[in-house]
Amino acid sequence: MIGKLTGIIDSIYRDHILLDVAGVGYLVFASPRTLSRIGRAGDRASLLIHTHVREDVIQLFGFADQVEQQWFNLLTTVQGVGNKVGLAILGVCPPERLALIIAAQDKGALTQADGVGPKLAARILTELKDKAGDIALGSGAIGQAVAGAGAISASTIKASPTGKTAANHDGGGDDGLLMDAVSALINLGYSRSEAYGAVSAILSRSPDLKDIGQVIQMGLKELAA
Repeated sequence: MIGKLTGIIDSIYRDHILLDVAGVGYLVFASPRTLSRIGRAGDRASLLIHTHVREDVIQLFGFADQVEQQWFNLLTTVQGVGNKVGLAILGVCPPERLALIIAAQDKGALTQADGVGPKLAARILTELKDKAGDIALGSGAIGQAVAGAGAISASTIKASPTGKTAANHDGGGDDGLLMDAVSALINLGYSRSEAYGAVSAILSRSPDLKDIGQVIQMGLKELAA
């Protein structure tokens, strides 16, 4: 089984590339995200590989990073999501946003992918809602972020003289805010999936929220509902 290929890009097509590895050309299917990141014809490229073997064919599916490969592997555990549909989903729902889409139960986002109708989208959202938090988001896994984001206990959620909370978010972008709020709720006794789902739903409904104290308080109300 092939796990990784490194070689020279011979040519790039709509849904695959031809990668020259020591004179052997490998046809590798890939998502638009990966195809846009690996470079142009003549460049050297490395791809993580999923090898799919059937009686009549061997197909290779390539990924620019481990995050995308993990999502592909998870998506294809759902009945009705084959390899091509998995890539189609990754083409319209980047890995950086998939956890949020699943936590928010956003069926419309998934149905934008070729081969995904409302019933299949609903099945994906249902089956993966408790697993999405374990997949890496952007630069790191949610589990790693929870461990390293810095414990935010209930005592840190206090108003300062400026009117802002003492635990104002100073991380990088919405993903940092999400992970810090998830960490705080976990420290307050909620499970990772409960915390992740609550915070993701809040940020989906109110994308302009930046104050972590407010997000945590709204998360507590969401979890108590």
